Amino acid sequence: MSYNADLSPSQAWAMMEEAPSDTVIVDVRTQAEWSFVGLPATTQAMQPVVLQEWQMYSTMSVDPMFVGSLARQLSGLSLGKDANLCFLCRSGVRSMAAASAMASEGHPNAFNITGGFEGDPDAHGHRGTKNGWKAEGLPWRQS
Repeated sequence: MSYNADLSPSQAWAMMEEAPSDTVIVDVRTQAEWSFVGLPATTQAMQPVVLQEWQMYSTMSVDPMFVGSLARQLSGLSLGKDANLCFLCRSGVRSMAAASAMASEGHPNAFNITGGFEGDPDAHGHRGTKNGWKAEGLPWRQS
């Protein structure tokens, strides 16, 4: 089963504002990306960003425990199978696979955030300026 739909980062943010208790960003990048590149920031009224690697650094092999691990995190946030799950990665590729995996496990509201956190490289080879979460000016932070 495929995921529900693609959303722009701004559309995902709007969904979070409209249904803050039933919508969550699931960031499927690696620990290294979270630590060194940054994370989306949510407001106090919203669910916190859920961090669950789709591919494990440094081998970049798909985590065979992804679905179960994510389901436990969602349960801990009192989010059921009908919650809006907005999947985010660097550019929107890993998040498509993760959203499809959760949709096939009975989560009908799994969405892919197009452009991801950093987006595609611009003419100078830099990410974060052309499209994606950062380029759309949405809240984010670095540790």
